[in-house]
Amino acid sequence: MLPLWTWECVNEKCLPTKATISGKLQSLVTCNMLCSTIQLWPQPTGSVSLSTTAVPVRADLFQLQVMGVTSRPVQEHLQDAFDIFRQELRLTEQKIHGFEEWQRVIVRVGINGSADPRMRLDTDESYRMSVRPKEGSGGVMIVDIAAKSFCGARHGLETLAQMIWLDPYAGSLLMMEAASVDDAPRFRYRGLMIDTSHNYFPVHELIRTIDAMATCKLNTFHWHATGAQGFSIMFGSVPQLAHYAGYEHAAMYTPEDVRTIARHARLRGIRVLLEVDIPAQIGHAWDWGPTVGLGELAHCMESEPWIAYCDEPPCGQLNPRNLHVYEILERLFLEIIQLTGVDDLFHIGGDGVTEHCWAEVFNDTDPMEIWLEFTRKTLQSLEKANGKLPNLTLIWSSQLCERIKSDLKEYVHSVGLQARNVAWNENYVSGLRTVLSNEDAWDLNNGMGTWYEDAQGAPYNSWQRIYEHRPWSRSTLGRLEGGEATVWSSTVGAGGLDARVWPRAAALAERLWADRPEGATRPVQARLDVHRTRLVTRHNIQAESMWSMWCTQNTYTCR
Repeated sequence: MLPLWTWECVNEKCLPTKATISGKLQSLVTCNMLCSTIQLWPQPTGSVSLSTTAVPVRADLFQLQVMGVTSRPVQEHLQDAFDIFRQELRLTEQKIHGFEEWQRVIVRVGINGSADPRMRLDTDESYRMSVRPKEGSGGVMIVDIAAKSFCGARHGLETLAQMIWLDPYAGSLLMMEAASVDDAPRFRYRGLMIDTSHNYFPVHELIRTIDAMATCKLNTFHWHATGAQGFSIMFGSVPQLAHYAGYEHAAMYTPEDVRTIARHARLRGIRVLLEVDIPAQIGHAWDWGPTVGLGELAHCMESEPWIAYCDEPPCGQLNPRNLHVYEILERLFLEIIQLTGVDDLFHIGGDGVTEHCWAEVFNDTDPMEIWLEFTRKTLQSLEKANGKLPNLTLIWSSQLCERIKSDLKEYVHSVGLQARNVAWNENYVSGLRTVLSNEDAWDLNNGMGTWYEDAQGAPYNSWQRIYEHRPWSRSTLGRLEGGEATVWSSTVGAGGLDARVWPRAAALAERLWADRPEGATRPVQARLDVHRTRLVTRHNIQAESMWSMWCTQNTYTCR
């Protein structure tokens, strides 16, 4: 049966026409890829040239040629990344038909730079890519990718993947016949935070989220693993933490789960930043010290009214004057570094700390002085565990940040602030390295309600609001590392993560990669809609719809 519609390219816009009227059949996806504005997401930052013609390709006719690498680990990661690239093409293509001949594609990759395949803060993620027919040899396409790191080369493979699509009319994969791209990110930290302390997400959902992150070139999976209501990981070095505050084993992550997720992420140019939140939001996780002769490791677990002691019950803050706390933290930090393979970036929490608990227990000392001393000793424990201080250690924004600059000067170049609201951007970040996660724009829970009746709900952060949030354009933010969207899981659980995150996190990804000055225009919306479809077809992401199907098919007449 012939399709009902065909799409024609008119003034760089795809317009639908009845197939019985037009003499040419062209699917919407092919029209979008060959007619409209650049359909890559995120949009490259350098020069781009894309062909308006396509050639048929097959997954099993792609071949990798390594033109040069800097180490065996880089070569192994590159081969694995290419295998992933080709496997995703296999899953996309349907039963082969529609063409008698397909192009053979030789992908030549050269990496001249870092010998470390991991995503690090100093990783050069730039790449250059070209696509062209091989001269004097019909039926062969040449793809050249040049990068300074494995992560840059992987980004090049992702861009190539976005130049390949399944044409439903032809029943074949098509690839742009020619292209050149010069690309590099604006910010070096581009993250997504998922909280697993309130609700459990199966490992396969987290892995699928990482797959979607890779298509957007996000590079940091910030795993907020603990909170007042749950300790979601079973650490072998301190098993009591999960025993006293974890959920049932089926709703917890094992060390092997963490390794699996970290390796999956690493092959896709993503690091796992695993956060165990301290000194507050600990619930009953540390309520076992007296039973093993270590004394009180925490205070205020059962204090009432809870609202005076913490953001949500059960409360609890670590005992900063018990030296066993820092010995335990050292063991815990070492295991986190070993499980994730990330040693240049760390997060020590700092969320929800209140002065009330320490003021009540230690009424002879200013709680702020106690907090400063706790932070200093925690950083010393981290330094012992890692052999040196990480390049950057993050802490959630709080009134402590001003005192770090004045009272912890020896750490001011290695400690960074994760700023949760615009006020912190404007008043406290000067002089500190900063990662933005502004709740008023980049919290993906806003507008979804809260679990307790009297809470005031914040406005919904639409993809447009996320995309247009550029606080660095109107104020001085000091040493800005980048930003991340956040998903606090108190009102979302298994099965709901995809729609909560996508495609809105993709809007943030382009903001942090390209940071173009234009806002959420109709061409940007149309391009994001194409990318949303890409997430659905490549990774089965159950992404939230952006508009009606009619608008997808009639982009420039949709109102």
